[in-house]
Amino acid sequence: MNLLRQLWLFAASTAIVVPSANAAIILQYHHVATDTPSTTSVTPQEFRTQLQYLKDHQYKVVSLERLINQLKAGEPLADDEVAITFDDGYANVFTNARPILKEFGYTYTMFLGPALIDRQEGPVLSWQQIKTMHDEGAIIANHSSYHHRLAVPNAGESQAKWRERVKADILLAEQQLEEKLGVRRNWVAYPYGDFSAELEKLVAELGFIGIGQQSGAVGTGVSLTRIPRYPSSSQYAAIKHFAPKLKTLALPVTDYSGADPVSKQNPPLLKLSVDTKDVKPKALNCFFNGEAITLNWLDEDTFTARASKPLKLSHNRYNCTAPSRSKPGYFYWYSQPWVFVK
Repeated sequence: MNLLRQLWLFAASTAIVVPSANAAIILQYHHVATDTPSTTSVTPQEFRTQLQYLKDHQYKVVSLERLINQLKAGEPLADDEVAITFDDGYANVFTNARPILKEFGYTYTMFLGPALIDRQEGPVLSWQQIKTMHDEGAIIANHSSYHHRLAVPNAGESQAKWRERVKADILLAEQQLEEKLGVRRNWVAYPYGDFSAELEKLVAELGFIGIGQQSGAVGTGVSLTRIPRYPSSSQYAAIKHFAPKLKTLALPVTDYSGADPVSKQNPPLLKLSVDTKDVKPKALNCFFNGEAITLNWLDEDTFTARASKPLKLSHNRYNCTAPSRSKPGYFYWYSQPWVFVK
């Protein structure tokens, strides 16, 4: 059986495959500071403005655990619920973001690499700070132990050695967090947001939930090995970019077998099947770097998309959107990340 088809069957076994024009949003951050790389940073003032927007517009900030449990149970998600997450375990989350979150009474999740914390590699949190956050109710979760790229084998690495390395890295991080904090959730946020069909298969075999960095809402049709989050830093920090994402829905994908992020072709070909009961096929559009991509509908539910020229950005994505038939003002959103191999 096709590998990605197997993954879709795994995801479908724990999700309702019925269109629902409701979806929650997961926000993703790295740094909250003014002196860190702009591409991965939101300033404390920008962060406060975003949280104030959530409060003013009556969004409910809930735990990531709540959303994941609902996805696993196949329960509908509310479109006024938002989860807040941070990657890498930077100390400025403790010093800058945490006080603001406490003011608003908002819960959050921190994904970190325990080995990097042990070594104090970079401006990262200390275990004492992490323990304080955990005791205050923050979720501390697995970002792999060493924060290496996991999607594909390294140069000269066999598939068997790759599986051994990645499995050990993920399980080590979970063991370290259990030893330090007494918790075990069996989630992993992919380092750099990179994943592959093979990595999804391994994560599913381990009984883990896989979480990416590609944009999108969470709801019906979202695979439990590629849960999307909206990056909310850098150019995406401004309210004019932030607010529209809160009114998006999860594109109801019914078959991911043509959506392996790993490609030997550039530009890559995306093939996706969706439930179109609430989606107008002719109104669905895909883009790369702001340029429209021509779609080819193979039947009423399945389309292909390929950019007209090679992709050259460090983080390559096709973003596809379509208006909801039943929910005026809301758009379905799907983001397809790409990892190129020779």
